Amino acid sequence: MLLVRLRTIALLLIASVITGYGQSSPANRPWPPGVQKVSDESPPLSPAEALKTFYMPPGYRLELVASEPLVQDPAVMDWDLEGRLWVVEMTGFVRDLEAPEPNLDRIGNVVVLEDTNHDGKMDKRTVFADGLILPRALKVLDRGVLVGEPGSLWLMHDTNGDLKVDTKELVTNQYGRLQGGVEGNANGLYWGLDNRLYTTGEADVYFRLKDLKFEVLKTLERGEWGVTQDDAGRTYRNTNESALHVDFVPTAYYARNPSLLRTRGSYEALRDEDDAVNTVWPVRPNPGTNRAYQVGIDRPDDSLAKFTAVCAPLVYRGDRLPAELYGNAFVADPAANLVGRIVLTDDGTTLRARKAYDNAEFLASTDERFRPVYLSNAPDGTLYIVDMYRGIIQDRSSTTVYLRDHIIRRKLDQPTGMGRIYRVVHETTRRDTSTALATATPAQLVDALAHPNGWWRDTAQRLLVERGARPVAGALTRLAESAKDPRARLHALWTLDGIDAIERATVVKALEDTSRDVRASAIRIA
Repeated sequence: MLLVRLRTIALLLIASVITGYGQSSPANRPWPPGVQKVSDESPPLSPAEALKTFYMPPGYRLELVASEPLVQDPAVMDWDLEGRLWVVEMTGFVRDLEAPEPNLDRIGNVVVLEDTNHDGKMDKRTVFADGLILPRALKVLDRGVLVGEPGSLWLMHDTNGDLKVDTKELVTNQYGRLQGGVEGNANGLYWGLDNRLYTTGEADVYFRLKDLKFEVLKTLERGEWGVTQDDAGRTYRNTNESALHVDFVPTAYYARNPSLLRTRGSYEALRDEDDAVNTVWPVRPNPGTNRAYQVGIDRPDDSLAKFTAVCAPLVYRGDRLPAELYGNAFVADPAANLVGRIVLTDDGTTLRARKAYDNAEFLASTDERFRPVYLSNAPDGTLYIVDMYRGIIQDRSSTTVYLRDHIIRRKLDQPTGMGRIYRVVHETTRRDTSTALATATPAQLVDALAHPNGWWRDTAQRLLVERGARPVAGALTRLAESAKDPRARLHALWTLDGIDAIERATVVKALEDTSRDVRASAIRIA
């Protein structure tokens, strides 16, 4: 009997390591939940208490990955090849109601979080770069780390492997404006299928790596906070009241004609009947928004009826959550304390969007300080959520007298310096904790272009392009012409284009591909 018990305990411990079990939210709360009763105050909750405030569909739950003091005021995150989390800490964001804005104090950071004991939670913090002014964009590359600090974009280098910046070079001084508004300033550094780094907000430039240097290219300003792509390479953004906009045609083409005013096909809003896609279903009253007093903004129970701070669009492309989520768009609304799920359908003529649930959201909290501001596909196949966790989420210059009074009455201005990062899992989830790409050969990177997890495909393509992997051009050509999965054919085509090794015959064959998305990419490459 003792041996049986020991074996059972051992199996449970192994399962906890494999799945990252630990502190997590309840998986089977009543759902859809409706609006819950909440207290008249919103004191800060411990991570363990906060996890009890979440409502999700049956089978889903959150796991805590990191919290203060390990991470503070997180705004953006990215991954490296070893599975470490890189986080932008926007410490200068609205520290109190009297602070100047924008806050030009050099107090922002980029930090690296590590899980040293492999229990699914981060336990080590290293400050990669400090002394930054309101940093708001991040991309970890093979050749360095891109950090957006309006109005500059820096390429930072760790030359001795201690995870601390030693040197940095200026990529451009056109990345937003130092004195620009906090809410709409330049952000986003998404390495797209076409090997361009896409931006959003008040950014009229994007970037391409060419001859080992970044080209700064003109584009049109689009969106507000966050940018993502789907498997076909279509770019999505949004803006506070409109959940999802898509570029059927890349905005780069429009930059060729500065006189063009209406850019049909670019930044098209995805809406359904009665604009239901922009309806929200919080689980708590939401009086703490700028427009809460306006007719039609909220419901009789004081919960928001429409998005008011929607941001951070993400097309989920992982392989460790239920297949029904793949290709769906997720969006965050920190004012409504929720993350929404939008189902995208493609009938061959256009995209259509609809809410995934009737009268409910994918994730919602009764905690007023839950502020989801960024979402990320992960190398482990799941979805991660960055929670800035604070009372004030509206930039101070846009705070109305009404909202200011609400903040003071509910004591939401303090404390700051908190923050949480969560992982979305399902009861069927078995996380992929492999770090094989860290040591992958060029041939293995080519194989990874057919991986079921989009993060692996994207990263393998990026590494091949960054490293100029022309010796594997033959293998890439074979993949582009004969892979069973059209996603692998797409990645192979764009990798060949990125290393300047694509041949006419490969493009001609792709123009006759059975996949419309492959044919469309072939036209662009041609």
